[in-house]
Amino acid sequence: MGTTNQSIHRALVILNIPAKNADLVLYATNVVQKLTGNVDFPNPIPTVAVIEAAATDFHNAETAALSRAKGAATVRNAKRAVLVGLLQQVGGYVQSIADATPENGAAIIESAGFSVRKANPRGKRAFAVKQGAVSGAAVVTAATAGVRSSYEWQYSVDGGKTWVDAPATTQGKTTITGLAAGTSVEFRYRPITPKGGQGDWSAPTSLIMR
Repeated sequence: MGTTNQSIHRALVILNIPAKNADLVLYATNVVQKLTGNVDFPNPIPTVAVIEAAATDFHNAETAALSRAKGAATVRNAKRAVLVGLLQQVGGYVQSIADATPENGAAIIESAGFSVRKANPRGKRAFAVKQGAVSGAAVVTAATAGVRSSYEWQYSVDGGKTWVDAPATTQGKTTITGLAAGTSVEFRYRPITPKGGQGDWSAPTSLIMR
């Protein structure tokens, strides 16, 4: 009996960070609950405890801001930025786990409390990172931004706390070398287009280097 060989399309993490502060608290709480004890994510980066603490801090800051206490809104906004950054980081971690077993990628992503977008099966290029030809090298590919666009690249070896610039390119693909084997590295890019100028940084995606 013959078998049919079908390509497996990469499932992508979609964060869909809520605009409303109250909804963001519920969103973060759901992610914490989904990650807690989840066998697919034995060592989340950042940890569940860190995300939970940031969600609590943000909730408390939002409560203070609603009372219109002086300076409370500024503190609330700073706490929100911290929480969103942590959610972006853990989204990158979840993506790396899903990429390791692409046949189960969508289910793995959803089990972490995130939404899923599958890569366009017609071949539209999506942001991706893979091992390079030599140890410590990563090949990073950006989503196509259009003709005459350029791309800026960054990577982080400390979970997104600090970012290192890699050389910009006029093509949506670059190779970053000199990365330590066995470490988890996050990558991101932003496009620069003729009409739109400098875009936003992409959500990070991570890779455990070999």
